[in-house]
Amino acid sequence: MINYKTEEEIELIRQSALILSKAHGEIARLIKEGVSTLTLDKRAEEFIKDSGGQPSFKNYNGFPYSLCISVNATVVHGFPSKYTLNDGDIISVDAGVYYKGFHSDCAYTHAVGNVSEEVKDLLKVTKESLYKGIEKATVGSRLGDISYTIQEHAEAHGYGVVRELVGHGIGQDLHESPEVPNYGRRGQGIKLQNGLVIAIEPMINLGTRHIVQEDDGWTIRTKDKKPSAHFEHSVVVRKDKAEILTTFDYIEEAKKS
Repeated sequence: MINYKTEEEIELIRQSALILSKAHGEIARLIKEGVSTLTLDKRAEEFIKDSGGQPSFKNYNGFPYSLCISVNATVVHGFPSKYTLNDGDIISVDAGVYYKGFHSDCAYTHAVGNVSEEVKDLLKVTKESLYKGIEKATVGSRLGDISYTIQEHAEAHGYGVVRELVGHGIGQDLHESPEVPNYGRRGQGIKLQNGLVIAIEPMINLGTRHIVQEDDGWTIRTKDKKPSAHFEHSVVVRKDKAEILTTFDYIEEAKKS
């Protein structure tokens, strides 16, 4: 069942998303060579709690951390660890905040130091795919219009689009209906209505789309061990233009400082 949100509920998700977006900015300030991914996790949890929220991911279905940290060939759901970042790494930071009864969800893939042009292009196209998908999140469109648009843009550049992992509805639960795949057909799927809140999150691989799960039961990496990128926003379907509740502005500001 799909739960369409009232304006009052959307406002609470917006407040949750603001805390989350600021937390991403705090994390971005720390991302550099020599910093452990566990340091990022600890800072995120501290900031979110100090802001009145709770990390959505911690203890979700047994996940033990506040952040999903995915480095290089890891696609999603990586564990923070003592691993220290190196020049040329890319690191996806996926986080959620639970605040006043509602969740928000957002992810960003960062470049560490001198990243190859090939990988820079992957990040650029994956981020573009996210925003192109968001453009289709309007009243009267079909869910498949979002999915097709993401897939078309990524595959036009020769990348692999992960199919086993998808975006989702979000609200009082972290994962709600409907699922939002990053591949599909135009004109297919449910008709989008005002007040639907969804997390759109392209996961795009430099090589093939195929993935494997590590022995920890969580970490997903590319089968060919080539890099993967992941960008995500929490979005409200609106009549003329989708409303993006999360923002990358705090990340971009942190990168300038």
